[in-house]
Amino acid sequence: MNQSSPGTGTGHGTGPDPTPTPPRRSDATRTAILDAARERFAADGYERATIRAIAKHARIDPSMVMRYYGNKEGLFAAAMAIDLKLPDPGSLHRDEAGRMLVTHFLDMWEENEVLTALLRVGATNQAGAERMRGIFADQLLPLARRVCPDPEQAPVRAALVSSQLLGLALTRYVLRFPPAVALAPQEVVAWLAPTVQRYLTAPHPA
Repeated sequence: MNQSSPGTGTGHGTGPDPTPTPPRRSDATRTAILDAARERFAADGYERATIRAIAKHARIDPSMVMRYYGNKEGLFAAAMAIDLKLPDPGSLHRDEAGRMLVTHFLDMWEENEVLTALLRVGATNQAGAERMRGIFADQLLPLARRVCPDPEQAPVRAALVSSQLLGLALTRYVLRFPPAVALAPQEVVAWLAPTVQRYLTAPHPA
């Protein structure tokens, strides 16, 4: 009787584990384009950054950028798409919201150059500013609405929180003020968390 040798049969579970699929070339190309776009948008601003310059930075043909993203507006939207990865507002302890937010954003700024690039663009360009406003409105506002005592004031409170978080990022990662850069992360949290907590949960001053 004919018997298949081990590992060569066609029955389920008898063959070797399938070889992991390597990353597609298109994924690597998209990553290269987005990395180059973030650097050029941050360095040149939205208006001055061109598809040609971004393609040159990524070492690919400009037609490839157009193929994947259509135009500069589409590329900018993709390059600046950021998930702040905030916790589910329903799981957040109200009295710890300030410390959690400062710690969370500090960790993100320290590790994510995309946020720094977006801040640079947003500080000098209308399209970047709109993108930044949209990200914070869509992702931070629900959290503020959940923990603040007067949900109708949540947009104001979220804006005040943003002023602290973005001000820290601007001075620490973009302008690089030496005292701001020198602060240890735990010092940043100790200084900033009470202010952010007050913005979120203190009674309205009026």
